[in-house]
Amino acid sequence: MVDKTSPTAQPALRSLLPEELSSLLVGAGFEAYRGKQVFQWLHAKSVRSIDEMVNVPKKLRDWLSENTRLGGATALLDERRSDDGSSKFLFQFADGRKVESVLMPDPKRAFFTMCVSSQVGCAVDCKFCLTGRNGFFRNMTADEIADQVLWARRILRERDPDAIFRNIVYMGMGEPLLNTAAVVRSIRLLTHSEGADFSPRRITVSTSGILPGLAELAAAETNVGLAISLNAVTQELREQVMPITRKYPLDELLEAAANFPLRPGRRITFEYVLLAGVNDSIEDARIMARILRGIPCKINLIPFNANPLLPYARPEREQVDRFQEVLSAARYTVSTRWSKAQDVSGACGNLATEFRQGGGVRAGAAAPAAVASASEGHDLDFFTAGLADDEED
Repeated sequence: MVDKTSPTAQPALRSLLPEELSSLLVGAGFEAYRGKQVFQWLHAKSVRSIDEMVNVPKKLRDWLSENTRLGGATALLDERRSDDGSSKFLFQFADGRKVESVLMPDPKRAFFTMCVSSQVGCAVDCKFCLTGRNGFFRNMTADEIADQVLWARRILRERDPDAIFRNIVYMGMGEPLLNTAAVVRSIRLLTHSEGADFSPRRITVSTSGILPGLAELAAAETNVGLAISLNAVTQELREQVMPITRKYPLDELLEAAANFPLRPGRRITFEYVLLAGVNDSIEDARIMARILRGIPCKINLIPFNANPLLPYARPEREQVDRFQEVLSAARYTVSTRWSKAQDVSGACGNLATEFRQGGGVRAGAAAPAAVASASEGHDLDFFTAGLADDEED
């Protein structure tokens, strides 16, 4: 499989499953089992160069160097570590584009979760999220998505060999279900038993409610978890805070959620960003309890992460508690997520906050497919203080 959006026509090794690697290598005159071997080096051992594949014959390594590319991220430009133990990474790809992702510890249960990005920028433009203000640049490829995890896992292993890297959430930059095919392939790469071998039960894909993508994810039968960003309990208010929902009405989204195929014992997570005086009233909580009835679900409340660039405020803790009490009384499983990594701008909705905007397509200006392979124009300038050479004139 050749990635046609890549800067070259060479196949990206990190985008290929073992059988695809075997087919590629057999066509070049090598043994079929070398495909699984190369896959293990890339995904199970997270190597950063072909030369690290020490039990692969030099002839094959030379062929790979001349005829393929590794794919994924070409550089980890920066890592910012939070006081809570989280790390925010800045990755760069072959075309110079950049994304952020976050690795977060859970000290109570001694494991790590990674929040990965699926697009460079975001076309959804939710009004409470800073990421969407940057605009949309392009979809990420499957190898670019998966390599965020592979790179972070290698760093974590070197830092703490006993650390448990268990969960992956597709909740970083971008809307995963506007890039469903690449997201699904990245899941297949990350869950393959010969590679990173993550359990599908430990992977969650989050969406703002893109109905065609939701149907595509269901048909792919990946067995991963689903999270839906609800954020308002009426169609009118949803359109105000999430304009893209004009195309995907709330009643149709709730019907799709009720019919989404889940493995026994699994539930959909409804995420709800609480905005003071906007969607955090007791009546909002009562309506939520009513409209979610009959859907196997749990509710994750996220008090808004305030930022001077956005016109919203975080509710008082007492209001958050009252909102949660209404839902709990209605027999929902509900938790409140006080976001991690806020001191490095890695909290929910805050990825890509340190940049100069330029060249991205804002929501409604163009469909994502129209700019999916764009590599021209200005870029997102993250961490400008530490990366002065990357700034535009």
